[in-house]
Amino acid sequence: MRRLLAAMTLAIWAALATAPLALAVEPGEMLSDPALEKRARTISAELRCLVCQNQSIDDSDAPLAADLRRLVRERLVAHDSNQQVLDYIVARYGEFVLLKPRFETSTLLLWLTPVLVLIGGLALAFRATRPVEQGAGAPLTAQEKAKLDDILNAKDT
Repeated sequence: MRRLLAAMTLAIWAALATAPLALAVEPGEMLSDPALEKRARTISAELRCLVCQNQSIDDSDAPLAADLRRLVRERLVAHDSNQQVLDYIVARYGEFVLLKPRFETSTLLLWLTPVLVLIGGLALAFRATRPVEQGAGAPLTAQEKAKLDDILNAKDT
């Protein structure tokens, strides 16, 4: 009896742990052609849900994401290529709909910022760990030496 209870508990925990991994695509949305459905899933994984903003439309339960999934499938049934489908959706919703922005001049700063921050951080770390050079300044004048001697002698007393 204990083994049965332990197995049932394990099954429940496994179901709860994998529940977030389930995709939001409903059976009614799926295409009957497995090759087209696979292409639709590939494209859907590249498109951002405009409501959730941090999920792909394939993972989102939002009604707008469902509309976008249907639109992707309609374009594929109309014999568009993957790139044509992406271009069509970007033309309608803007570059923001792409989870991975394209590498263009308008997104150059977006792509280069992490590299620039890394280089800047390495430069600061190098400069902070570099030994300080002693005596790099100009030699003291006679007046400065006398003032320094006065200060040092005042500390000793």
